[in-house]
Amino acid sequence: MKITLITVGKIKEKYWNMAIDEYTKRLSRYCKLNIIEVADEKTVEAPSEAQANAIKDKEGERILSNIPEGAYVIALAIEGKMLDSVELSKKIDDLALMGNSNIVLIIGGSLGLSENVMKRADYKLSFSKMTFPHQMMRVILLEQIYRAFRISNGEPYHK
Repeated sequence: MKITLITVGKIKEKYWNMAIDEYTKRLSRYCKLNIIEVADEKTVEAPSEAQANAIKDKEGERILSNIPEGAYVIALAIEGKMLDSVELSKKIDDLALMGNSNIVLIIGGSLGLSENVMKRADYKLSFSKMTFPHQMMRVILLEQIYRAFRISNGEPYHK
């Protein structure tokens, strides 16, 4: 199975990069992981709705250009469906059984995802009604994907 994580912005902090590297290494036993970082747009303080949409649209174009043909796309969005770890594991297993061996997960920038990215998504996943920094969300998502593979393989993992 191939999992691609498309994220807006680069991670500068060493501690986030160390956590991402750790989960990337752990996941290498279960899948081929590819992390694509697309450039974020500079955001003004308190942008108008039109400015926010223009920024999301530019970031969205970059995201969409990196989605491989035929990939199953999961967008992380507050309005998405909340799953527990077992349900996420089952979702990934079900996708594989249905022939979806290329899964793309998308984490937007500080303003969220464009309408076009949301329309392209096959599934919208929410981790909470709260907003998290995208750097932290990347680590949380990778940990949950790792946990999902452990669950699906019947391997122990702390709760």
